[in-house]
Amino acid sequence: MNKLNLVKSDGITKLPPGFRFQPTDEEIVFQYLKCKVFSFPLPASIIPDINLCNYDPWDLPGDQKEQERYFFSSKDTKYRIGNRINRATASGYWKATGLDKPIISRRMNQIGGMRKTLVFHLGKPPHGSRTDWIMHEYRLVTVSNQNYNNPLIQASHLSTLADA
Repeated sequence: MNKLNLVKSDGITKLPPGFRFQPTDEEIVFQYLKCKVFSFPLPASIIPDINLCNYDPWDLPGDQKEQERYFFSSKDTKYRIGNRINRATASGYWKATGLDKPIISRRMNQIGGMRKTLVFHLGKPPHGSRTDWIMHEYRLVTVSNQNYNNPLIQASHLSTLADA
């Protein structure tokens, strides 16, 4: 089997022309996020590590022409003591919407992760104005007998409806 050669451009790893990275929710959780958290080798080093709070959605690294982008990010808490996640950026904030969706492994028939949907709002809560930027945030389900290297790592899938 031939190996796929990734292309590096402006410090960003990309797929060669004609190839698309379109993983399913199950693949993101079980093939990428789980490997990242447990420091196992990734199937491909195509998802960059960033701090999402350092960027407004339109300034995130990657090809601006791509409607969808993927990132690994560490969860940043709002306060030193507590579990509230900081989702604020310089221009706005990510607001959770709807219920979290369980991600089930078809092979093991068990829940391995959760997907949270967030929408970007310009301004400060609670008076921000909704935008077309949508993010799906993936996290592993905590299992008491598993020893995580970093339980605060999450995978994010960002898209916008503006170009659709």
